[in-house]
Amino acid sequence: MSRLNLLEETRYEKLPVTVFPDSASASLSVAKRIADLIKSKQLLGENAVLGLATGATPIEVYAELVRMHKEDGLSFSNVITFNLDEYFPMQPDAVQSYVHFMKEQLFDHIDIDMNNVHIPDGTLAKEDIAAFCLEYERMISSIGGLDLQILGIGRTGHIGFNEPGSAPNSGTRLVTLDDLTRRDAAHDFGGKENVPTKAITMGIGTIFKAREIILMAWNRKKAGIVKKAVEGEISSDVPSTYLQLSDKVGFVLDEEAASELTRFDTPWEVKDCIWDALLIKKAVIWLAKTLKKPILKLTEEDYNNHGMAQLAVEQGPVYNININIFNQVQHTITGWPGGKPNADDSQRPERAIPAVKRTIIFSPHPDDDVISMGGTFIRLADQGHNLHVAYQTSGNTAVWDDEVLRYAEFAMDFARARGKDVTDQEKAYEEMRRFIAVKQPNQPDSNEIRAIKALIRKGEATAGARFAGLPDEKIHFMDLPFYDRQKTEKNVSFEDDIVLTMKLLQQIQPQQVFAAGDFADPHGTHKVCFDILLEALTRLKATEEWTKDCWLWLYRGAWHEFEVHEIEMAVPLSPQEVELKKMAIYKHQSQKDLPVFPGDDAREFWVRAEERNRETAKSYDQLGLAEYEAMEAFVRYKF
Repeated sequence: MSRLNLLEETRYEKLPVTVFPDSASASLSVAKRIADLIKSKQLLGENAVLGLATGATPIEVYAELVRMHKEDGLSFSNVITFNLDEYFPMQPDAVQSYVHFMKEQLFDHIDIDMNNVHIPDGTLAKEDIAAFCLEYERMISSIGGLDLQILGIGRTGHIGFNEPGSAPNSGTRLVTLDDLTRRDAAHDFGGKENVPTKAITMGIGTIFKAREIILMAWNRKKAGIVKKAVEGEISSDVPSTYLQLSDKVGFVLDEEAASELTRFDTPWEVKDCIWDALLIKKAVIWLAKTLKKPILKLTEEDYNNHGMAQLAVEQGPVYNININIFNQVQHTITGWPGGKPNADDSQRPERAIPAVKRTIIFSPHPDDDVISMGGTFIRLADQGHNLHVAYQTSGNTAVWDDEVLRYAEFAMDFARARGKDVTDQEKAYEEMRRFIAVKQPNQPDSNEIRAIKALIRKGEATAGARFAGLPDEKIHFMDLPFYDRQKTEKNVSFEDDIVLTMKLLQQIQPQQVFAAGDFADPHGTHKVCFDILLEALTRLKATEEWTKDCWLWLYRGAWHEFEVHEIEMAVPLSPQEVELKKMAIYKHQSQKDLPVFPGDDAREFWVRAEERNRETAKSYDQLGLAEYEAMEAFVRYKF
């Protein structure tokens, strides 16, 4: 690509951005830059002064630096480090502390002199913090400043813990954490209420003094804030936009984090495109939504005025394009998610044959099935398919401790009412009460508590699946081992999870599989469960004949929804079906009112599902399609 074309393509980007296919390759590049800096300083007999970040973003960078040390002989003997931040108050040996994080991820595995390591002190008395912060700044200045500062970015746009409202010349100081930042940290602390409200952070002014600044961001959850930081106006509301003022900064992104930048999201606005079918569909739907017009009312002038003149010329006339896209969207709509028997299926999302399909819905948590596709679940059962549901994990993490005691008390009272001896139950109950009374945030539950929490969710899931129309023998609780194992182990193997999944698939031999494709799940469980299922199917496809006729459909809805241009099957729901779906979700009483981990959406799960389904239907209506009460959306996974 010529320099002129590159400048045109990136004209909305106000600082340099480098995009890699994935976080692994991006992290290798950043680690190499750090290693090259360290080695160049060694040749000069000088120290390399690094500003370091914590969180999930730099983990692969640190892992590669550790590998370079152990396998390539990279020495850190000349390295001095200053960490960006630390929660306050925070003990250094707490698992959530950044002292613990840096030791675990980097310092304990390299030859750095720990006297050269500096991390804000979360144990200070509050009256001593101001003096500590001044000294932190003085130490950085006394050794000539930071050679390289690496950064992540929070969803508030914070860098370090410089939250919205921070000044561009701010120094190291005590700050109050934004509510969204605390919600994002909730899982590490066992609930938002346990996340500290304060932190000590380097200031934006301190960061600016570094001779080089690299901001890294991975995955789609960061795409929205990355777009604001790179293309938005400079504002204290998004502190990372201040980086636009520096000529020493570069963003390093993976493709998902870069996905909302103009050159990737709406490339027709900045360059000539290769117009494949999906891009045409995306562009036309974007144009209709931007202008708030039905697809069939878009004009050539609309195309020309919004960067789509090339499409009009190459593929026009525009009315033919409109008709084609309208038909494509219309053909995604079906009331027969298992395929309509004895019908022409050439324009339908699912096959007509076989009329009765072996279908399995995989649900990562015990409620994702009804939250995300409860209406389709009910319809598949009503239409007579050989339907199964598989709950991949117990979901025991997401049950309040007091619910455990309530159920244990009920079990004892019920046993007493039947004249049973409850001595052993009483002993176990008192042990659980004592454990819960002193339980620390994010401390793994005892086996007894974990078992009761799993039973609570199992009972709710059974009730929900029965309500949707399934007999008990078609309800499967997989209890994949990784879910509990990852609470106590760092390097978790998924081989037994894959084998268990393969066995269930071999038993059912489905022609249709539904799985969660909603990877915004803050726990990461959806993505792990999908990867396990995908690996199981991939292995089976190498040897099993039935897999040739097996389609995999992805659903969303618990955390966010598919875009209209992505949707390949849209199942409309009547007002009555919306109510039935809601009733199925209600069966999950432990998740009602206030779930343990609600994410950053304060609405109850049934409200989220109902409103997202209605929004999908509204989007179809605004494009000129039929008006429905609600819609559940699916995308077919292509192997």
